[in-house]
Parts: sequence; C-alpha cells; structure tokens
Amino acid sequence: MRKLNRSLIAMSFVLLFLVSLIGCSGANTKEQAAPESKAGIEQGNGFPVTLTDATGTKITIENKPTRIVSLMPSNTEIAFALGAGDEVVGVTDWDNYPKEVLEIEKVGGLDFNVEKVLALEPDLVLANASGMSNEEGYKQLQSVGVPVVVVPDATSFDGVYDSIALIGKAVGADQKATEIISTMKEKLEKIKEKASTISDEEKKTVWVEVQPQPDLYTTGKDTFMDDMLTLINAKNAAGDYEGWVQFTEEDAISLNPDVIVVTYGFYVENPAEMVYSRPAWKDVPAVKKNRVFEVDADKTNRSGPRLIEGVEELASVIYPEVFNK
Repeated sequence: MRKLNRSLIAMSFVLLFLVSLIGCSGANTKEQAAPESKAGIEQGNGFPVTLTDATGTKITIENKPTRIVSLMPSNTEIAFALGAGDEVVGVTDWDNYPKEVLEIEKVGGLDFNVEKVLALEPDLVLANASGMSNEEGYKQLQSVGVPVVVVPDATSFDGVYDSIALIGKAVGADQKATEIISTMKEKLEKIKEKASTISDEEKKTVWVEVQPQPDLYTTGKDTFMDDMLTLINAKNAAGDYEGWVQFTEEDAISLNPDVIVVTYGFYVENPAEMVYSRPAWKDVPAVKKNRVFEVDADKTNRSGPRLIEGVEELASVIYPEVFNK
C-alpha cells in the first residue's frame, strides 16, 4: 500500500474531476509576522480591517472588496455562504457549487493564469495554503498591490471554522461568519448525540473508496472522511493508515467492511453497481448485504460549510436506523 502525496492528490482529483488562488485596491500594507503564527482574526468592525493569514502575514484591506477572485473551491463556497457571491468575479476550473459559479470566469487550477486574474481587476484574492505551488504567480499579484489572503488548509472542523472566520473578516461579513459557525457546531452536536446511542456491538466498519480500480484509493486518518466516521461512531477500515492511500484489491477485500461508501458517483455512472459487479468482492459483508452506497465527494472532502451535510449523508446510509428516524 502506498501513501498518496499532495501532488498526486491534486492530480487524482483532476482526473476524477474531484477535488479532492487576486486586484488593485487602495493602500494595501503587509508585514511579516512570526512564521509559527496561526492564522487568526484581529478585533474590529468595518474597514479598513487588518487580519493575519495562514502564512503569518498581516494584511490590511482598506475597503470592502467588490471584486473577489477565489483560487480554491472551498473558499468560493464559503464566500457565497457569507453573502459575498455577487462580488466573486473569478474562480478555478474545479468550482461547481453553487450553480452560479458555472457562469463565473475561470482562471485555471493550481497553476492559475496570472494575466487572466489581473484582467479581472480584483481587490481581493482568496488563496489556500494547500495550493501555494505557484509562488511566482503570487509574487506577481502582490507586486502590483493585489491583496492576497491565504486561507488555512483546514484538516479538521475547527480548521474550517477558522477559515470561515478569516474569510468573513476579509469580506466584511463577521456576523454572518459567526452565525454559520454556530449553526455548524449545533448540528454537529446533535449528530454526536445520536451517535452516542450506537453500541460497540452495533459499530460498523466502513471502506471508503475515493477512486475505483485499477488505481484503488481510500482515505485514512487525518482526513475529513475519517473524522466524520469517528463522529458517527463508525470505524474506518483504513484507519491505521494516514492520508490518501492506495490499496491492492486483495488488501481491500481482506478488511471485510460492513459498509462500502464510494465518493465518485458524480463523475462515474452507477458506481455502486461497479462494486457489486466485481467477482472477487462477492463475499465481502457489505456486498453480500447490499450495503454499498455513493455519497457526495464535495460534501465529504471540501472544507466548507457543506461538510455538515456530508456528515449527515454518511450517517444516514451507515446507520439509517439511528439517523433516519
């Protein structure tokens, strides 16, 4: 079994269409903070605002942004949830939610088109710490005074809350950000409360398939999917491994999962039937008991407000007797 590094994750997301970063405003000042500083929000309402992004850089945004370019789908979803969707003028090739983004100018992927971004005349660019490979592109944007806010690469729900708060501050929607975070926390607590009624004897082992054969990949610990399974009191069949991991068919079958969840249904026709049709899987408990389900990949992996919907969807297919009452 092989671990999938970040670059391969990005490539895999593009191949599956899963997924698994900018204008000229008034005065924009930056000063370097300590590298170990955590992205945080400084106090104060209205503009100008000063915040610290994921790189530890302090950024002052003089006026409320009216032309935003988002270089990560999760940033886009957060911006729309905050009510700043009308100000978004550029997004990545991977953006697909909400439906309005399908009509917004595309600026590329991780290796975004700097000229196209600049042509949109943004007064705010929302980048992401996981997509900072195009260093030269960011330098070009910053050299002409474009405020670039790097959002944390969230790997936990707390990280998502931080990202929502940071973007909320940048776009002038602090109160809305607080409301979204509060709602997410309340829903998560209700899910945990229901999950607490599931006994150890009822606990199910789940194989999560994020990419089908011949390159069979699953998700291990330190991923949102693993966190979600833990939250609903289910066991990740690949929980002993870290990140995105490639399995052989034989090794995957040996895990004997009670439930199989596939996350590529939006891009592959009848994914559950694909699993059922594999001759070698016929004796796997999940296959024998017809417990193979597809879930929305974006809701379960994209670090935005819809993650709660992802938890609810997982819970409803794994423990319908508990969560569908």
